[in-house]
Amino acid sequence: MIKILCEKNLHHAPPPVGGEHILQQGRGTDAVKGLYKTLEDLVWLTQLGLNLLLPLVLCLGGCWWAVNHWGWPMWVYIPAILLGLAAGAQNFWVFAKEHLKRAQKDKPRRVGFNSHL
Repeated sequence: MIKILCEKNLHHAPPPVGGEHILQQGRGTDAVKGLYKTLEDLVWLTQLGLNLLLPLVLCLGGCWWAVNHWGWPMWVYIPAILLGLAAGAQNFWVFAKEHLKRAQKDKPRRVGFNSHL
């Protein structure tokens, strides 16, 4: 009996890779599209975080280097912080405009009463 169970377990197919198991379970392509949309949103959120944080970190790192190597005064950190925040805000503005433009492209265009002619 144990030998039969072991032989049956050896002949199982390997688990499907990626989203194939969703298609095999009969949920169709809607589930795959939902998974793709979720991953796309996660990538957008990660990119937004990097766009906001990286300019500030680079400005502070450059300021720290200048203070340590050239002996600049400590008050230089204030303009570096302001410059990093301004660059992050500008990146956010460009990112938000691009995201809104993409969202408008995805929506179907509504046809009004007289605009279908």
